[in-house]
Amino acid sequence: MLEIAIMIEGQNGLTWARWQKIAPLVEELGFVGLFRSDHFTNASPPDIESLELWTSLTWLADNTKRIEFGPLVTPFSFRHPVHTARMASAVDDLSGGRLILGLGAGWQDREHRLFGFDLLEMKSRFDRFEEGMEVVTRLLQSDEPVTFEGKYYQLRGATLLPRPQRRGGPRILIGGSGGKRTLSCVVRYAKEWNCNFITVQKFSEANERLTEMLIHAGRKPESVRRSLMTGCVFGKDDAALKEKISARKRTLEELRQRGIVGGNVAQVKEQLREMEEAGLQRVMLQWLDLDDLEGLEALAKAVL
Repeated sequence: MLEIAIMIEGQNGLTWARWQKIAPLVEELGFVGLFRSDHFTNASPPDIESLELWTSLTWLADNTKRIEFGPLVTPFSFRHPVHTARMASAVDDLSGGRLILGLGAGWQDREHRLFGFDLLEMKSRFDRFEEGMEVVTRLLQSDEPVTFEGKYYQLRGATLLPRPQRRGGPRILIGGSGGKRTLSCVVRYAKEWNCNFITVQKFSEANERLTEMLIHAGRKPESVRRSLMTGCVFGKDDAALKEKISARKRTLEELRQRGIVGGNVAQVKEQLREMEEAGLQRVMLQWLDLDDLEGLEALAKAVL
């Protein structure tokens, strides 16, 4: 059965007041998980509230009991992998093993420029990402001191203490819909591949490619969960749905051609059914209106 989680954009006006309403509601409604972005700002102004990711996940770990949660995704471009591994291990332990550690290379030019982080050109960015993956996975998975000499990161007999309560640490997710290099990292390091904003057809093609790569590497295809983060346009009634479609400044059909889930109850259910038939195991539905809790309740009633 296709699992359904909620994803919110933390840089889209998230505050403690909103987070402390959304998180328990997502759990109460029966969604499988709650995920959020890790950004300082949006890609274009104006800048609005952006609650810090790892602080918010620490609160969630101690104030929910069932849902899985995590970043989609936390980047090495402004998060050092040593700090990321330490925070992830601690938050996973606090939650009783519910963190999904989503990792990425970074992509948004504006926030890096504003806050003084070096995003790097594409090849170097992915070189740094692969080094970061080595650092995180070795620290989480090795009980022996770790030594690593890379261009961007160096470890010299480092040990992460206390050791993660979950052997090997939290489940690692790699996000991205890119080509061979992203999927190669999934094969080497991840237990979940998360693509974003792609159609069912494009997902099917990439999913087949990943399966072939896993088999070639000697991994079982079922060892990697396949998930998708995509937009969701749904309202508690026809008027609310029409308003949300209008706000996107595209027709519903144009939105769906971009892989966004949208429409009335029957249309949304049909899209989710198509995703499941294509091999998708989990979908994180992006909920942009952080104050539309009635709409979130209506979505849960419609699809869960």
